[in-house]
Amino acid sequence: MDATITPLWQRIIDKYYSDNPALRHILVVHSRSVADAALEIARRHPELPVDTAFLEEAAMLHDIGIFKTHAPGIQCFGDQPYICHGLLGGELLRSEGLPRHARVAERHTGTGLTAEDIRRQGLPLPVFDYVPETVEEQIICYADKFFSKTRLDHRKTADEALRSLMKFGDGSVRRMTAWIHQFGA
Repeated sequence: MDATITPLWQRIIDKYYSDNPALRHILVVHSRSVADAALEIARRHPELPVDTAFLEEAAMLHDIGIFKTHAPGIQCFGDQPYICHGLLGGELLRSEGLPRHARVAERHTGTGLTAEDIRRQGLPLPVFDYVPETVEEQIICYADKFFSKTRLDHRKTADEALRSLMKFGDGSVRRMTAWIHQFGA
């Protein structure tokens, strides 16, 4: 690769995060951890039909919408609830002409949110199923569960990841358990 060519994911992050270097750092370190874990899953499972170039790009952009949310603990000073960051990121990525990347952003919260989850929990999201469908969406969503934006140097164990999903309901825990068996912890 020519060293002068800036990756797509970096151009998009640079466009939206140039005025907040602290948040940019959190986003890039977290996303790089998720991308590396996702790529490792793809390497361990050559039987899966994974587009690895897309997998890396989408993993690096899955949290692009966080700057629009209010989460001061991770340097986000927007006005939207944090639970909306996936949907906000999806809108942003669609506006950039990246609909496949947008689906990843929209479908990575918890292990995906169902319309029933949104209704039952009274979440401030349009009532719709935001559950990962493609193998790339599933791998990125799964890999994301092992990394937080508050402890950038820590990789969660499978048990820690499962415990963190309990707030999203039994469906999230079941999907995560299935992915642990499918992709490995």
